[in-house]
Amino acid sequence: MLAVSLLSFMPLQAQAQAYRLWYDRPAQTWTQALPIGNGTLGGMVFGTPAVERIQLNEETIWAGQPNSVCHPAARENLPRVRQLIYEGKYKEAEQLANEKVMPVGAGQNSGMPFQPFGDLFIAMPGHADYSGYERFLDLKNAHSIVRYTVDGVLYERETIAPLGSKVIAVHLTASRPGKISFTASFTTPHNDVLIGGEGEEATLHGVSAKHENLKGKVRFQGRMAAVATGGTVSQSNGQVSVLGADEATLFVTVGTNVVSYKDITGDEVRQSRDRLHEAMALGYEQLKKRHEELYHRYYDRVRLNLGDDRFPTVPTDRRVSTFREHADNHLVATYFQFGRYLLICSSQPDNINPANLQGLWNEKMLPSWDSKYTTNINLEMNYWPSEVTNLTEMNGPLFRLIDEISQTGRQTAEKMYGAEGWVLHHNTDQWRVTGPIDHASSGLWCTGAGWICRHLWEHYLYTGDVDFLRQAYPIMLEAARFYSQILVEHPSLTTRTSEPYLVICPGESPEHGGKGRQSPLDAGVTMDNQILFELYNEVLQAASIVGDNDPLLKTLTAQLKRLPPMQVGSWGQLQEWLDDVDDPQDNHRHFSHLFGLYPSNQISPYRTPALFRAARTSLQARGDVSTGWSMGWKVCSWARLLDGDHAYKLIQDQLTLTADTFLIFGTQKQRGGTYPNLFDAHPPFQIDGNFGCTAGIAEMLLQSHDGFLFLLPALPTAWGSGSVSGLRARGGFEVDLEWSDGRLSRAVVRSERGGVCRLRSLVPLKGKGLRAARGANPNPLCQVPVVPTPASEKVSVPKTYLYDLVTEPGREYILRR
Repeated sequence: MLAVSLLSFMPLQAQAQAYRLWYDRPAQTWTQALPIGNGTLGGMVFGTPAVERIQLNEETIWAGQPNSVCHPAARENLPRVRQLIYEGKYKEAEQLANEKVMPVGAGQNSGMPFQPFGDLFIAMPGHADYSGYERFLDLKNAHSIVRYTVDGVLYERETIAPLGSKVIAVHLTASRPGKISFTASFTTPHNDVLIGGEGEEATLHGVSAKHENLKGKVRFQGRMAAVATGGTVSQSNGQVSVLGADEATLFVTVGTNVVSYKDITGDEVRQSRDRLHEAMALGYEQLKKRHEELYHRYYDRVRLNLGDDRFPTVPTDRRVSTFREHADNHLVATYFQFGRYLLICSSQPDNINPANLQGLWNEKMLPSWDSKYTTNINLEMNYWPSEVTNLTEMNGPLFRLIDEISQTGRQTAEKMYGAEGWVLHHNTDQWRVTGPIDHASSGLWCTGAGWICRHLWEHYLYTGDVDFLRQAYPIMLEAARFYSQILVEHPSLTTRTSEPYLVICPGESPEHGGKGRQSPLDAGVTMDNQILFELYNEVLQAASIVGDNDPLLKTLTAQLKRLPPMQVGSWGQLQEWLDDVDDPQDNHRHFSHLFGLYPSNQISPYRTPALFRAARTSLQARGDVSTGWSMGWKVCSWARLLDGDHAYKLIQDQLTLTADTFLIFGTQKQRGGTYPNLFDAHPPFQIDGNFGCTAGIAEMLLQSHDGFLFLLPALPTAWGSGSVSGLRARGGFEVDLEWSDGRLSRAVVRSERGGVCRLRSLVPLKGKGLRAARGANPNPLCQVPVVPTPASEKVSVPKTYLYDLVTEPGREYILRR
């Protein structure tokens, strides 16, 4: 009664909604199974009563071994590639690059794939004939539950990948004593494994695969054991059996010999044994309790309420299939929280690796694109929700990777370009390769270091952590040093003062040459210029904060003036290249020239109206329906264009059910959208689409990139009433919002560091200390760049109200309409 009474007086945004993925039948395919994970171990739970299957991954099981890739003739051939580009011989330039610059031309590998450990099978005799079936993923507590009835007995399997431990635990119960009997075993797609046991523990010992002539040297050992109440437990020939128990818990873990990207001298046997015994000593209930405490510490920070659950008895896949016909706002909120759940599960602070192209979940020995780290958007997109949805600690493995590639990237910069600093091309893997991989048409893109450095700067803007910035600044500075040394003068295009533009050549707009163009290779593409403009400005600002006066800073200041500005083309578009050759019929999945709109903050309706209008024209021409991750990016971009209804239309496109049985039955072709288990469909599965759309939903509700906190900047008509709490904003602020009839009714701002909080609202606000804003925002964490832009009339945007709120550290401020 007390809890109910308190709940009735809780503000709207604080009332927790129940979010889960719910189904009335077992998974038939991998993209119907439900994901669990603790950063180290990932599992996909199928939920079949008679023979449960849990597909398993461990974060460090990758093919190959420590290595690097760099064509020995790259440095001497890059000048000729540049010259061919300048002469307009793009295809010849690409051919030469493939032969004499790209590592594949020298017979080297194109990076190593992330590989599965294998599968855990739990056979339960007599359970093929069942009734009353349900399975679900409880996002509130991070549990996977399977329930069904056999011969009048209710059975339940609760599976968790507990945070704070490196195991997966399956807890089996029945409504009558003595009814738990099963045999558990491992299988794996790896060759030549050893299956055995130690006492009552079963083991599977193997080594990762050879790939592209690089021998696999990641040794791994899976290990499991059962603890039962009543009945008997035994192990024989690598199988664990439980007979006649009242309840039982199966503990499963995997150990490897990977210590770091350059060290594989670990002891996988000891690690698997230690991980298992630590969890068993704690016991299932304590393991679960600690897991929930740690999980809630992250998950509960943000709550989103878009309305009641109108379809609680409809399976999630069917809700997705009918989403366009029904106003199922609760499904959108579930999808948002599912994205946060996936980031928590795949990127814990102490992990060796960040979330990869499939997060932590992969069943194939050769997954699409090797499930590596594609750094021309996909890795970055994985972490777009980390700051704004209040999961900043999940950045830990990403920051570790950035630090490590800044070291390996130095070698590539010197060997390939003869330059100081460090470089990252369009891909990396567990071994932190930084040379260009695959073919020149996608791999000879060298601004990955510039893009990924923005995550360091963004973390500083959200937190104001100067100590962190002092550690990150040298990485950013050395990335800028590399670019400062490889920029070349354009042979024909000049600045207004008749100085040749400084451009990256060869460069490319990622994976896209444009319709009718000979090759993606070019000089001075828009995205490269935007990334350098941003990186240079961030380094200069960071230098003033940490007190550095490196001579390079003067060079960066001078080079900034000679970078090509963004340009508006003949049909009003933002040009993707220096030449005005964009095709209005081009609907390519990448629209990299809009990097300046999102995730960067170079394009604004208030500061750069001509570029804002041109960006909108370009995005309209690109179309809506595309690959899953591309639609996630478009949600973010339309939110930045302040068009909530168009952003919502992209959410509808993204939440379109993708057939995942066409390979089996050949009846339907896959398309971009969402699989039955809410995984993003490129297709195939790429987790970046989940993360991109999650960030986009947050961007529709709160923006802080343009020098102020914009409250409900892109609220769609479909979300007439609702609330959100715990979103983070640049400047060290946390924000709660409530709205009704499509208008903000109440806002709460919590200030972590104090200082001016500038607010923009579509409705007038009242609150203690609130005053009309004047002049530039003095908050150093909310500064915006001065972007060269064509002269233009203002764009049409809704009327807004701009306020300043002087805050104190640790204080909360309530504002009302």
